[in-house]
Amino acid sequence: MSIIPAGTEVAYTITYLEMTDRPDWAVPALPDGVRLERAINPPVWYFLSLYDAVGRDYEWRDRFDQAEQNPAALASFVADPNVMLWTALADGWPQGFFQLDARQNGTCDLAYFGMVPEAVGKGLGGVLLKTAIAMGWSLPDVERMTVNTCTLDHPRALDLYKRMGFRPIRTEDCTRVLHRARDTSRHPA
Repeated sequence: MSIIPAGTEVAYTITYLEMTDRPDWAVPALPDGVRLERAINPPVWYFLSLYDAVGRDYEWRDRFDQAEQNPAALASFVADPNVMLWTALADGWPQGFFQLDARQNGTCDLAYFGMVPEAVGKGLGGVLLKTAIAMGWSLPDVERMTVNTCTLDHPRALDLYKRMGFRPIRTEDCTRVLHRARDTSRHPA
């Protein structure tokens, strides 16, 4: 096991992907006991709690930085009617979430998607992603969907997006100072 301590600067690569052909599936049925709930005009804290629960192990920090530096912009993003936040709930608690951003004409961005650690590997992630994609394509005038992931995210994220029909269109190399220690046996840098 190798631990990279918090405060260490690490290199990572962002991959931007797009899907220009509507997939041939409808919104799939969720597993028994799972329901999908849309947050209507959610408070910022609700979004940030899901963002943290899913992204804490993957260095999802940008929205926390925005909350400190420009809280009005974050509040505007979260409350925008063209930004839809969906939570998968089971056993009374969030299993994962996705956020569709349809503010750009003709494009639906899968702004966020992920599962909480306790729900990873239980078969819901693929169904939830298919649901997010089908719902994104069902929005008016959508001609393409976009998503991005990086090498700090779950190691299977990029392959999962590709299997669902997204194709990489560009990459960007970056660096980041780790906010939390990172176990490279669980989450390679």
